[in-house]
Amino acid sequence: MSYLSDASRSTLLIVDLQEKLMPVIGDGQQVLRSAVLLAQAARLLSIPVIGTAQQPLRLGRTVAAIEGLLDQTIEKSSFDACTQPQFIAATENGRDELVVLGCEAHVCVLQTVLGLLHRQRRVKLVSDAIGSRQAGDKAAAIERARAAGADIVTSEMLMFEWMRNSEHPKFREILKLIK
Repeated sequence: MSYLSDASRSTLLIVDLQEKLMPVIGDGQQVLRSAVLLAQAARLLSIPVIGTAQQPLRLGRTVAAIEGLLDQTIEKSSFDACTQPQFIAATENGRDELVVLGCEAHVCVLQTVLGLLHRQRRVKLVSDAIGSRQAGDKAAAIERARAAGADIVTSEMLMFEWMRNSEHPKFREILKLIK
């Protein structure tokens, strides 16, 4: 477990928030709202935002609300994004804290989290910005990620940690996003 998240050490990883997948995700609109909020905050704080897309010809493109907030999108067929050399290269950017969100929590998100942890990376899993078709699958994914060594956070918790205090130059802008 680690101390507070640090914006200067963070990279935001958005896993498979795709057009054909999101309509079947439990609380999908809330997951998407939290993901957009975090991606907007990351942009304000100069945090890199990397997306993945699982078989985009089958599952569609990244949803429009997220697509424009990504620095890059990595297409994949493996559930664990870490099997993609392009993904590993993108995450080896001098930042050692990887903040993960997306869908499905118990498949691509969890396997990517476990892949990152296996590679000795610091991982924070955003519990209100992940989703699965079934609530039980999401809960099991969170517990397994925690047991494997990931820190479990919420989007709001993370944004306040990134800023550290109300004197942060972007505090008012991020507060507007939250409210």
